[in-house]
Amino acid sequence: MLASEMIPYAKTGGLADVMGALPAALRALGHEVRSVMPRYRSVEPKRFGLRRIGEVSVPLGDRRVTAEVSQIPTKGEPEVLFLNQPRYFDRENLYGTPRGDYPDNNERFTFYAKAALEAIARLGWAPDVVHAHDWQSGLALAVLALGGADAGTYASSGRIFTIHNLAYQGNFEPDVLDLAGLPHSCFHPDGSEFYGKLSFLKAGIVYADVITTVSRKYAEEIQTPEYGCGMEGILRVRKEDVTGILNGVDYTQWDPRHDKYLPTSYSPEDLAGKRVCKRALLDRMKLPAALADKPLVGMITRLVDQKGMDLVAQSIDRIFALDVGFVLLGTGEAHYHALFEEIAKRYKGRAAIQLSFDEGLAHQIEAGVDMFLMPSRYEPCGLNQIYSLRYGTIPVVRATGGLDDTIVPYDARTGGGTGFKFHDYSAVAMLETLSEAVNVWRKDRKRWEALMREGMGRDLSWSTSARQYVEVYRRAMRRRC
Repeated sequence: MLASEMIPYAKTGGLADVMGALPAALRALGHEVRSVMPRYRSVEPKRFGLRRIGEVSVPLGDRRVTAEVSQIPTKGEPEVLFLNQPRYFDRENLYGTPRGDYPDNNERFTFYAKAALEAIARLGWAPDVVHAHDWQSGLALAVLALGGADAGTYASSGRIFTIHNLAYQGNFEPDVLDLAGLPHSCFHPDGSEFYGKLSFLKAGIVYADVITTVSRKYAEEIQTPEYGCGMEGILRVRKEDVTGILNGVDYTQWDPRHDKYLPTSYSPEDLAGKRVCKRALLDRMKLPAALADKPLVGMITRLVDQKGMDLVAQSIDRIFALDVGFVLLGTGEAHYHALFEEIAKRYKGRAAIQLSFDEGLAHQIEAGVDMFLMPSRYEPCGLNQIYSLRYGTIPVVRATGGLDDTIVPYDARTGGGTGFKFHDYSAVAMLETLSEAVNVWRKDRKRWEALMREGMGRDLSWSTSARQYVEVYRRAMRRRC
């Protein structure tokens, strides 16, 4: 597998969670999996016990660039290889800063694509499939298809490309072709050209045998102008090869029965521990203990418009008018950083904002808040709403992508459902739905606890999703026969 991030080594979004769980789920089904990712600054050799196993050197334009290859000794776990090239990967962040992307991302991830394929070839391992994730790995499939990788290693390897987020496309000037050693003949509208740029994401779409997305609904949405981000045409051309597989959850890491980050455990049979977790979260975030008796709304998100942050920004005063507490964890665009720093001051004692990522705090927020807000403009899959279900935290979501696939809307007549859902992308619709959730929390605790237990009982583990990926792999392998 080729992916640019993986927990616990480096994370900016859900891709890292998927890569931290899917290889293990495939291994549990009896498959051998190797993953290759950059060795970022966060992948500290002493902390993770990295061991050097060799090096690779690949052509990049008119020069050669070398990377050290290292791995972590595994104990029955899928193998992960790391590419250490300090010029490209020894940086504070993975892809850029709040001010924008790194200007050499084209060069960084061209090198990654070529070096990752070479690293696998050097092991003498001929994979049945090469599974690339998102734009950072998309160019690797073009390299494979156009003869830029070791022919003996990859002669019969099926090619799979997974789109985790179509909006992030890796579009660069066409001189990347020379950098990658790819023929200019592939630079056309039916190839990797995208409005005058070379698109790493489109390269993945065009040169994959099978294309997957991370939910059934998103697979449908991206073939429309509203959600296709300009790629809807090529995706409609390849619609027979596009399939949606819902991301699963690694319940060994995300379950309040045995979560190492929580002060106590709880379960559907005994919910008392959730209130303990709420008080502990308030204490950690330096919020008054009195908020334990009010609804507490949580968000763990990237601070970008895609995640609905524009709706939250428009509505923040009306959200607090519902007499709730608010906890947010995330990073993103600079203007949202400034906005939420100001909100933390304006609503001191009711709002706690942490503009960074903290894995332990993410678990504590899932356990400690009463409801989890995800008002996304679009959401390919989403994981936090699935985590929320298991933690008895009621999701309040917009009906898009994986949010629509995974959350059953509350039925006021029967009390059934697993969360609250709105359709229109508007501040009004979001506020009406959040207000409904707050009212149920306040006025009908019996129904609220029924919602909690219903969500906690849902099984959205990786075992089902992994089997679906195996079927996709078999389809791709048949294309190479």
